[in-house]
Amino acid sequence: MAKAFGKSFPKATMTVAVCLMAVVAGSGFLGAQLRDLAVSNSGQSRLLPIYSVQREDRKIAISIDADWGNEHTKAILDCLDQYNVKTTFFLVEFWASKFPQDVKEIAARGHELGNHSATHPNMTELSREKIAEELNRTADTIQSIAGVRPSVFRPPFGAYNNAVIQTSEELGYKVIQWEVDSLDWKNISAEQIVERVTRNVKPGSIILFHNNAEHVEEYLPLILKRLTEDGYEIVPVGQLIYRDGYTMDHTGKQIPETK
Repeated sequence: MAKAFGKSFPKATMTVAVCLMAVVAGSGFLGAQLRDLAVSNSGQSRLLPIYSVQREDRKIAISIDADWGNEHTKAILDCLDQYNVKTTFFLVEFWASKFPQDVKEIAARGHELGNHSATHPNMTELSREKIAEELNRTADTIQSIAGVRPSVFRPPFGAYNNAVIQTSEELGYKVIQWEVDSLDWKNISAEQIVERVTRNVKPGSIILFHNNAEHVEEYLPLILKRLTEDGYEIVPVGQLIYRDGYTMDHTGKQIPETK
C-alpha cells in the first residue's frame, strides 16, 4: 500500500531523487513525488502538507481514514466515547454515500469530518479541475448527510504535489498527512501497532489509523489508555493545527510565529 511513502520525500536529497526517477521512469505515485521533489530542488518552491505541529502543550490528533467497509465503526465510536476522545474521520465520498447513517453518527458523537476525495485516486495524476471536482463532490455529500462542510483534506495514498496543495487551499482546506503511521493496514499484530504508536508519538503528532483495520478493536483501547496515562490530550486535527500565523519546516511541521 502506497501510504508508507508519504513521509519520506520531504527529507530526500536531490541526488537520491534523480537516481530513483531514472528507475521509475517518472510514472505512478512514486514517480510523481520524485518529479515534484526534483522541481523543488531546481529552484521552485515545493509546498508541503501538515505532518505535525510544534506545540508547548501535550495535544496530539488521531485521524481515521474511512474508505472501505464499516464493520468496526460502532466499536471505534464506543471506544472513543469511553475515553472521551474526539478525532477526525477522513471520509471518501463513496464510503459516505454507502454508509450515511455512520456519517451521521460520527458527526453526532462530536467527531470532525474530513475530506478524503470522492473516488480515492492518486491526486497527483489529476488536473486542477479534476482535483477540485473530487474535493467538491465529497464535501457536497458530507454536507448533505451531516450538515457540515469539511475543512481538512487528506490525499489518498499520501500522494501530493504543488497542484494538489494549491487547489485544496484555494477551496479552503488544510492538507493533512501524518507523523505517526500505525501501519494498521499491514499484516502486523495489535501489540506491534500499540508499541509502534506509543513509541513514536510526541506533542503535536498526527497519528494515522484506518476505520476498517483488522485489529482496530484490539489496539485502539490499549493505545488510548496508554496515551491518556502519559498525559496526552487527543483532539481533532482541526483543533491541533494552526490556520494562520505559522511557518513550515522541511519536515512538514507547523511552527507558530513568535510575536
